[in-house]
Amino acid sequence: VAQPPMHYLANWRIQVGSRLLRETNRTVASIALDVGYESEAAFSRAFKRLVGLPPAAWRRSASSN
Repeated sequence: VAQPPMHYLANWRIQVGSRLLRETNRTVASIALDVGYESEAAFSRAFKRLVGLPPAAWRRSASSN
């Protein structure tokens, strides 16, 4: 299903960010910058909107599974 370019980009950034959160020990701020967000706060807002949890909480839950 086609989606607007900005939705595609946001989903891609969160997908890459979630992989980095799961597979590395890098800080949320570092990951945010690498996936194209201007700040950790912007990444955290987008992540929570799309995933339902803030990045740090998601990382803790992903590592406990």
